[in-house]
Amino acid sequence: MTTERREKINSLLDKRQNDLTVILENVFDPHNISAVMRTCDAIGMMEMYIIKSKLPTRKRWNDRSSASANKWMVVHYFEDTKSCFEAVRKKYNQIYCTHLNEAAKGLYELNLTHPTALVFGNEHEGVTEEALSYCNGNFIIPQVGIIQSLNISVACAVSMYEAFRQKELAGHYHERKITIDEQASLLKKWEIWDY
Repeated sequence: MTTERREKINSLLDKRQNDLTVILENVFDPHNISAVMRTCDAIGMMEMYIIKSKLPTRKRWNDRSSASANKWMVVHYFEDTKSCFEAVRKKYNQIYCTHLNEAAKGLYELNLTHPTALVFGNEHEGVTEEALSYCNGNFIIPQVGIIQSLNISVACAVSMYEAFRQKELAGHYHERKITIDEQASLLKKWEIWDY
């Protein structure tokens, strides 16, 4: 590995966030999943969770749509919702889902500087009742238009950049947050990738 490549990888590791993640539940369109991966990588998110209980699990994503972001993230796959949330709950103490109801908070009311997982449902039905039962609460992205929903990848991008804004203000990007074990695991994976 060249010195330049090693420096770039170390710079990326310095910004990786191990206390923010996304859960995608039965998102059908692989282009949407790839676009979410790209956004998550852009803000330094380290991992994401994908639940595929209705469709076969897909291990390879569209490199063009994701700009190869799938190579730079740890992606956890689950075929059932309960197992996914059990794994997430071990690392993230706040789990919020995008779901419109009377109890939903606005995105900008959430404190996203604590270990947080944000759940996004599929393009047609949203988040399932089972997934809702595992969440601490619901949130909505404020809108003033007639159509009260956004494309899944857009909704995720808006939410992730609000998290980025809050975490940047709180100084989360000014010192390395990942553990030595997480760093070693990512280095081992990243050293083999061309970019």
